[in-house]
Amino acid sequence: MDLLMLFLVFASSLSITFFSLPFLIRKLAASGIVGKDVNKEGKPEVPEMGGLAVIMGVIGSLLFAIGLRTFFGYQFALVEMLAAMLTITIIALIGTFDDLFDMRKDVKTVLPMVASLPLVAVSAAGSTAISLPIIGLVDFGFLYIFLLIPLGVTVASNLTNMLAGFNGMEAGMGSVMFASALLVAISAGSVEMALLCASMLGALLAFLRYSWYPAKVFMGDIGTLAIGATLASAVIIGNMESVGAILVLPYLLDFAIKAYNRFPSTKWWGELREGKLYPVEGKVRGLAQAVMKISGGISEQKLVAFFIAAEAFFGLLAIVLYARLL
Repeated sequence: MDLLMLFLVFASSLSITFFSLPFLIRKLAASGIVGKDVNKEGKPEVPEMGGLAVIMGVIGSLLFAIGLRTFFGYQFALVEMLAAMLTITIIALIGTFDDLFDMRKDVKTVLPMVASLPLVAVSAAGSTAISLPIIGLVDFGFLYIFLLIPLGVTVASNLTNMLAGFNGMEAGMGSVMFASALLVAISAGSVEMALLCASMLGALLAFLRYSWYPAKVFMGDIGTLAIGATLASAVIIGNMESVGAILVLPYLLDFAIKAYNRFPSTKWWGELREGKLYPVEGKVRGLAQAVMKISGGISEQKLVAFFIAAEAFFGLLAIVLYARLL
C-alpha cells in the first residue's frame, strides 16, 4: 500500500471539489437550480446539485491516480478501477436527471441496477465469496455476481439518498463512513478500495465546508446517490462487502421507518419552533424525526452531530471487526 499515492488522490479530490464549488454555487443560483431549506424559518432558497463538484473531485482524482500509475509506476488494478468509475458516473447521471426532472420513485429505485453492470462484468472473473464476521468466507457463486452486486449498488445508493436533507448531514456522515472504510482498506492491503475511499473522503470533506449550517449549497441526488454507489463499488472491489453493510446500518434503520410510512415525499423534515426542530404534525416519518421526538426537540446542528456520531460508532465497529491496525 503506497500511502503517498493515497494522500495525493485524497488531496487532489479535496482541492478539485473545494475550488470548484464557489464557481458552481454561483452558476446554480444564476440558473435557478435551487431548493428550499425546509428546516429554516422562511424556507430560504439554496443552490442545489452541488454534488456535481463531489463527482468532479472523485472522478478527477481517480483519473489523476491512473496518471500516477501510467507515468510513475504506482500499481493497482486498472480494469476494476475503471469499472467502479463507470458505475459512479452512471449513478451521477441518474441523480442529475432526477434533480432536474424529478424522476418517478420506482424508476429511480431500479435504475442503479443498470449502473452495477460494469462491476458485474469485472466480478465475473474474480472472487464470489464474502467475508462474514465470525463465520468467515462464504461463497455465493453466481448469486453474488448476478444478484448481490446489483442489489448492493441499488440498496446502498438509495439508502444514502434517503437519509439526507439537513445541513451537513450527507457530507458529514459520508466523511466518517469513508474514513472508516479507508482504514479498513489500508489494513487489508486493498489498494483499489482505498483509492475509491480516499477520493470520496476528500470530496466530501471539501463539500462539508460549504454544506455545514447554514448551508450555502445542497448536494442533490447527484451527490447522495453517488455516496452509496461509491461505497458499494469500493467494498465490492475490495471484497469487503460486510464492512459496507455495517457502515450503512443507520441508513437502514431510517429506511425501515420510512418504509413503514410508505416512503413519504413530504413532511419528512422538522417543524422549527424556538430554534428547535420537531416532527411535523408530531408524526415520526423517518429516523431524523424519531430523534427529534425522543429528544423533545433538537437544533439542526445537534441533530446532524448526532447522526455523524452514530455513523462514527458503526465506523469504529467496522474497524474493530475488520482492521488489523497493530
